[in-house]
Amino acid sequence: MVLPKPQPPPPPPPPSSASKASENDNSGGPLGVFGFKDEHVSPEKVSGWFQVTPKCCQPFMVLHGGVSALIAEDLGSRGAYLASGRRRAAGIQLSINHLKSAQVGDIVHAEATPLNAGTTIQVWEVRFWKIDSSNSANKSLLATSKVTVRCNMSANAVDGGNNLKHAKL
Repeated sequence: MVLPKPQPPPPPPPPSSASKASENDNSGGPLGVFGFKDEHVSPEKVSGWFQVTPKCCQPFMVLHGGVSALIAEDLGSRGAYLASGRRRAAGIQLSINHLKSAQVGDIVHAEATPLNAGTTIQVWEVRFWKIDSSNSANKSLLATSKVTVRCNMSANAVDGGNNLKHAKL
């Protein structure tokens, strides 16, 4: 399935007017630790934003690449879960290219869209933009990532071996 090239996202709401939590609210999960707010959650797109704080920075006070990777895998995996009809999904590969840095106080918007939404394997592209605080229409691409997700996982580990026994890899 070929999808159209994703368009740049609309600017996120400012931190003071965060949108209402969705059914996939992440406030209690790992992204909640960094203050990540879901903006849109669907089988076609998962997006959200956060403000860079010292909690998500490396020692030089710029956004830690591991935080970007965590967000990329989370958004891609949640999108794949929804696109597969809510079947158990697991990330099997992640690549990320960091193009620019974000510093404490910057607002970062992340958006995941499917490049291929197959029944067994899905590939999602996740892009990160730094939003200009004085003009939310101005944004610069910080990083781009690809997340590969397996979507036909068994409900429990005992049944997982049966799928792998007959897998054609």
